[in-house]
Amino acid sequence: GGSVAMEPPNGSTPGPFDGPQWPHRGPRGLFVAAAALMALLVAAASLLNGLVVLVSLRHRRLRSPLNLILLNLALANLLVTACGSSVSLASNIRGFFAFGERLCRLEGFMVALTGIVGLWSLAILALERYLVVCRPLGEFRFQHRHAATGCAFTWGWSLLWTTPPLLGWSSYVPEGLRTSCGPNWYTGGSNNNSYILSLFVTCFVMPLGLILFSYTNLLLTLRAAAAQQRQADTTQKAEREVTRMVVAMVVAFLTCWLPYTTFALVVATNKGIVIQPALASLPSYFSKTATVYNPIIYVFMNKQFQGCLLEMLCCGHHPRGMGKTSPAAPSPQGAAEGLRNKVTPSQPV
Repeated sequence: GGSVAMEPPNGSTPGPFDGPQWPHRGPRGLFVAAAALMALLVAAASLLNGLVVLVSLRHRRLRSPLNLILLNLALANLLVTACGSSVSLASNIRGFFAFGERLCRLEGFMVALTGIVGLWSLAILALERYLVVCRPLGEFRFQHRHAATGCAFTWGWSLLWTTPPLLGWSSYVPEGLRTSCGPNWYTGGSNNNSYILSLFVTCFVMPLGLILFSYTNLLLTLRAAAAQQRQADTTQKAEREVTRMVVAMVVAFLTCWLPYTTFALVVATNKGIVIQPALASLPSYFSKTATVYNPIIYVFMNKQFQGCLLEMLCCGHHPRGMGKTSPAAPSPQGAAEGLRNKVTPSQPV
């Protein structure tokens, strides 16, 4: 297939592994800006996800089945940061992918693998809430073995769909500014396009469908519960908060992954399209921001987790009002808290 916006007509451009891509791909300032963005991402994601892992390891009471999935998400985020954002940071500083072709393939694979694990972890979280709150399976108890199965699935499924480019079904290549690597959206041809389409369905449409299905049913169930309880004010307030949180989760998910998948599909299906290198890099940077907001939305809004974190940061002293509450402890706010906890156990918004 014809190459898409990969090579300017004059043959003088250095290859992606040969030397700085400025001014061919964009002004030097663009690479500096990208490096600054990646530096921020690396720092924030390492700190936030590192804290999640550290606090989870230090406190036994955080090892609930639900928190296992959150831990899986944090580990995936840390790996994306280590294998993707930090490599991209170093490459943008130098202006090209300085680590050679083999490491480019490895980086593309690791970012895709861990990114999809994070993505499916969010879908498993949504499914868990649906099973527990809507009770389609009756008195189903979500236990550690279910959480472990869910985590194993995220890695197995991701491996299944990110290994093929290493074996010849499509490939991992430098993308956009050529300072990071990812699946080959650019070259076209049935080999690449069939892979991009498969990846789009199995690793974006399916988890998104599961998330939308689970949270829609969840909101309908909570609305019905609120109507039954007739405790108008507190219940409606809780329902509004739960709705806000669910909307935040779905919007964050789409903000992060929609530009990437849309871009990939447009470029893969329109052979002659010419995309500016800077624009081509934006979607992959967008998707890496998930490593920062995931822990904020899913973990730091968890009251139980907040308590353990404060305890760790204050060296074991309980700050006022942050006692050792068990996740099942009855709450003074009754109905409102109960409703809210259905979506995110012990997690206020």
